[in-house]
Amino acid sequence: MAISDKKIAFLLTRGVEQVELTSPRAALDEAGATTVIVSPSEGTLQAMEGDWEHAKAFDVDVPVAEASVEDFDALVLPGGTLNADALRLNEDAVNLVKAFFAADKPVAAICHAPWILAEAGVAKGRKLTSFISTKTDLINAGADWTDAEVVVDGDLITSRNPGDLDAFNKAIAEQLS
Repeated sequence: MAISDKKIAFLLTRGVEQVELTSPRAALDEAGATTVIVSPSEGTLQAMEGDWEHAKAFDVDVPVAEASVEDFDALVLPGGTLNADALRLNEDAVNLVKAFFAADKPVAAICHAPWILAEAGVAKGRKLTSFISTKTDLINAGADWTDAEVVVDGDLITSRNPGDLDAFNKAIAEQLS
């Protein structure tokens, strides 16, 4: 599946679940896409394995305040409790998510990442999934939550957890090709 003309923004900050960044990023890189880390963090950011174990550090390519939806073909939102909670409190991050929805560009969110969809007001009326602990928040935001490996609702792709990454990655690549 060649997607060599696509540029994908990965929106994340400190506390991102490492595998939810590295697995989709590797899949998209291997398919020929250009992937870019967009973040409110400056310089580098610390990824995690779960919520407690430090993993690798990653360089930030574009500050979220300087990111523009026009520069990208899709947005990927990796999870991680700390990452997702911090991003939904960042006005620039929330506005970038809103911009992707307004532009009808693909957005893929896994695990805790759909929290920002509720914050951005874009979950209402959308069929999606997430990590079980965010289910009530998403339902309260008007989402049609379901427990499934991957849910595709138009340009929105969601998955529950790292165990769903193969299906998540495949759905993103299919949406972009």
